[in-house]
Amino acid sequence: MAVLVNLASDVGPQADASGDFASLAAAAREAARVVARLPAETRATALRAAARAIRHAAPAILAANAADLAAAREAGQGSAFRDRLALNPDRIEAMAAGIETVAALPDPVGRVLAEWTRPNGLRIRRVAQPLGVIGMIFESRPNVAADAAAIALKSGNAIILRGGSESLGSVRAIHAAFVAGLAEAGVAEAAVQVAPTADRGFVAAMLGGVGLIDLIIPRGGKSLVSRVQAEARVPVLAHAEGLCHSFVHASADLAKARAIVVNAKMRRTGICGATETLLVDAACAATHLNPILDDLGAAGCAFRVCPRTRALRPDLPAATEQDFATEWLDSVLNVAIVDGVEGAIAHIRRFGSEHTDAIVAEDPGAIETFLNGIDSAIVIANASTQFADGGEFGFGGEIGIATGRVHARGPIGPDQLVTFRYHVIGTGQVRA
Repeated sequence: MAVLVNLASDVGPQADASGDFASLAAAAREAARVVARLPAETRATALRAAARAIRHAAPAILAANAADLAAAREAGQGSAFRDRLALNPDRIEAMAAGIETVAALPDPVGRVLAEWTRPNGLRIRRVAQPLGVIGMIFESRPNVAADAAAIALKSGNAIILRGGSESLGSVRAIHAAFVAGLAEAGVAEAAVQVAPTADRGFVAAMLGGVGLIDLIIPRGGKSLVSRVQAEARVPVLAHAEGLCHSFVHASADLAKARAIVVNAKMRRTGICGATETLLVDAACAATHLNPILDDLGAAGCAFRVCPRTRALRPDLPAATEQDFATEWLDSVLNVAIVDGVEGAIAHIRRFGSEHTDAIVAEDPGAIETFLNGIDSAIVIANASTQFADGGEFGFGGEIGIATGRVHARGPIGPDQLVTFRYHVIGTGQVRA
């Protein structure tokens, strides 16, 4: 299961945390008004400066992250959790490059989304505008701070970041570098703020911040997201758990299926786009199942398998129903044999989280049936589920993968962090 970050207090009483939040939120509101009206090139310049500052601050960021990792190891956190927490030079460079990609994207603010003229001559325009102040609550992955800050600023919003206690040092170091870039470009540092404490009261204040925060985005395990949805008094854009599936259809090319499935599960097991359940069409189980499982086993994967799979592989442990509803975020894979595309769709509808699901097939009809039959935010044909990532979509990064059905779905980039208003242009019309 996903590991819930420790939300217990480590600094100060709840009253102080609430006061800290109110102060930060007031500054963020003022900064949001300014940032929303900045020229697009000014925001892009600030992002490029932030990217340079993160590269320059790499030694300080790595030192803070090493301290966070040591504390996580001492606390008994497993290897998959520590992988999500860990930074290295390549990951820091990816953060900086992602910010630069965001800077180069078309500006989403002020776009005319639609325009029409009424019979009375009124011209009406629907125009994109920022949401305002965003509250981001996330768990152990510190790079989320850089992605979220860049996307919020690009879309003309201010953001308050609250990472988990396990990543607090890393997030603070990333934030310090990011706002140094903002200062260099003359942009208000209050546009990107980080919680000064891991106090639980700060989260409670965010969730109750009516009039102070316009949108809360939780990114983490099921427990965190559920708590935010249950307690928030402001709108929530939820990133649900990643119960992702890869389905190997009878028409699948075996070599292609082997490469895709191993990557989908084992490239990074601790990310939300990692496949947690492999579904194999009964019509190809005799030829495709064992080679795929052997590849996964050689890569260090363990299994939980259905009765039909155990009939072919009695050496593997049986899966419980709860296993198929578990986001492992580790080198453990559920396996089930199903009857064709409809069997795969039925299994995914029963156990999936509407995050990301994939089919490997050569039959165009099977692909079309799967793509249209799955309700997930991301549905993939003939590629790894690990492409469920804003960077891979060309967004530079992401704030999360939204799995709800209101406002936005899939990777949340700059275009998803704007709303709209109407401009109505008349020539003296009055209403009868």
